[in-house]
Amino acid sequence: MRVLLASPESGVWNSRKHIHMGLGYLAGALLAHGYDVTIWDAAVEEEFETFEEHMLRNRYDVVGISAPTPLIPSAWEQAATAKSFGAITILGGPHLTLMPHESMEKPVVDMVVRGEAEFTIIEILAALEKDSGIEQGADQPRLFRSEHMDGILGLSWRDENGKIRHNLDRPLADDLDAIPFPAHHLFKIDRYTNLNPLTDGLDPHARAYTIVTSRGCPYKCTYCSKPITGDTWRGRSVANVIAEWRWLVEDLGATEIGVTDDIWNLDRDRAKELCQALIDNKLNHVPWVTIHGMKVNNTDAELFKMMKAAGCKRVGFGIESGDDEVLRKVIKKGQTVDMVRNAIKWAKAAKLQTMGFFIYGMPGETEESMEKTTRLALELDPDLAHFLMATPYPGTEMWDTLLKEGLVQPGNWDQLAIQEDKALFSYGGLDAEVVERKWHEAHRRFYLRPKRVLRIATRKDTWMRFPYYAQTALSMLAGIGKRETAPTAN
Repeated sequence: MRVLLASPESGVWNSRKHIHMGLGYLAGALLAHGYDVTIWDAAVEEEFETFEEHMLRNRYDVVGISAPTPLIPSAWEQAATAKSFGAITILGGPHLTLMPHESMEKPVVDMVVRGEAEFTIIEILAALEKDSGIEQGADQPRLFRSEHMDGILGLSWRDENGKIRHNLDRPLADDLDAIPFPAHHLFKIDRYTNLNPLTDGLDPHARAYTIVTSRGCPYKCTYCSKPITGDTWRGRSVANVIAEWRWLVEDLGATEIGVTDDIWNLDRDRAKELCQALIDNKLNHVPWVTIHGMKVNNTDAELFKMMKAAGCKRVGFGIESGDDEVLRKVIKKGQTVDMVRNAIKWAKAAKLQTMGFFIYGMPGETEESMEKTTRLALELDPDLAHFLMATPYPGTEMWDTLLKEGLVQPGNWDQLAIQEDKALFSYGGLDAEVVERKWHEAHRRFYLRPKRVLRIATRKDTWMRFPYYAQTALSMLAGIGKRETAPTAN
C-alpha cells in the first residue's frame, strides 16, 4: 500500500521551519514494515505545489494527516482533498486524541488514531490489506467490518452500520528503544530553516534536524496538555539516542540538532551521561540546542558545563512568571523564581546562549504579577526572550477553567495560535486589553534597550530580512493592528 503522511501549515507562526517529528516517527515505523511512504509537509511544499496538485500527480491508498489544534480546520480540508482522490483518510495528533468524535463526525475523515500511533498505524494497514472497507463515495465516510478493526487499540472508526466506534485506548509504549528511528531521510531537509533565525539569522537551507530523547512529563502545568506522550516520563537508552545522533551527523550531514523533549533533563544523571556519550563518540562538533524549555529545578552547574563540552549552543527555559505565587498556585509549575535565577546563572557561566519563555495573562494573574515577570526578564537578560499570551488548549486545566466561565467554546480552533498578538479572554479583574498592553510593553522594555538595539542593528540578517523584522516590530512593540474584543466572564 502507498501511504502519504501530510501536515498543513499556518500563516500566523514565525519564519522558522523544522521537521515534523510526529510524521517522521510514523514514516519510520511504516518503512520498517515494508510500506511505501511519502512525507508532504505544507511548511516546505506549498511554495512549490499545493496539496491538491501533489495528489493529482501521485496515487495513494492511505493519507494520514497530523495537525495541532489551530490547524484542525486545515486538516479537514486536506482530508476532503485526499478523499476526492479515493484515499482512505486517517487523522491523528494531540487534538484528535482529546476530541476524536468531533473529527469522526466529518464525512471526509475515515479514521482517527488516538495517542502514540507507531504501532496503531501498522495494525491499521495490516487490517486494510485484508479488507479495505466499504466505499460509499468521495463525499461519504468509508465503513469497516468489525472483525478487522475491533481489536486495534487507540482507533476510532465506523462499523459496517455507519456507527462511530471508539476502541479502547492504547497504553503508552514502555520501551522507546523498540520504536524505529524517525525517517529523517524522507524530509526535504534543504527546504527547512535553522532552528532559531531570531538569534542566528535565517538560513533557509540549513540541514537542521530534531531529535526526541524522551517522551512525557510528570508535571501538570495548567497551560499544558500532553494527551499523546502522557504524564509519565520515559527515556530512551543513551546508546539508542547516540545511534540516531550519529546517523544525523555522519550520514545525513546535520549542521544543527534540536532536542525537542518536553523535559529532557528530568533524569539529571541520564542527561549528564548523554552529554558524556556525545563527547566520547566525537559527536560534539555539531551544535545542538534544547528547543523546549529545560526544567530549572533539575539542573546544576555541572550539567551546563557538560552540555557545553558536548556541543550544546543554546538552552531554553520555561520561566513563565516572575511571581512565585503565580508559579505555585496559578501555573502549578513546581519551580521558584530563585531556581530560575540559578539555572540562568549556571548556563551563562558555562558560556551557553540562553532563551526564556514568559507567559502573560494566565487566569488568576494580575497586572502586578505581569509586571514582576517583565522585571525578571530584564534582570535575567537571556539572549532571547519569548513573551507569549496565555492560550487555552483542550486538555488543559486552563481550558476547563475558562470553559466553565463561558470564555472559550469548542470549534474556534484557528483562533488558538500561540504566536498571535491578541489576548483571547478577560478573566476576573484582569482585562484582555491590560494583558495586551503589558505584553507589548514587555517587548519594548526588553528589546528597545540600547544594547539590544545595537545587537539587532549590527546583524546582517536584520537587513537581509528587514520587511519581516519591521512588520514583527510593529506588531510586538507597537501593537499596531486591528483588535477584536475578547470574551469576558459575566
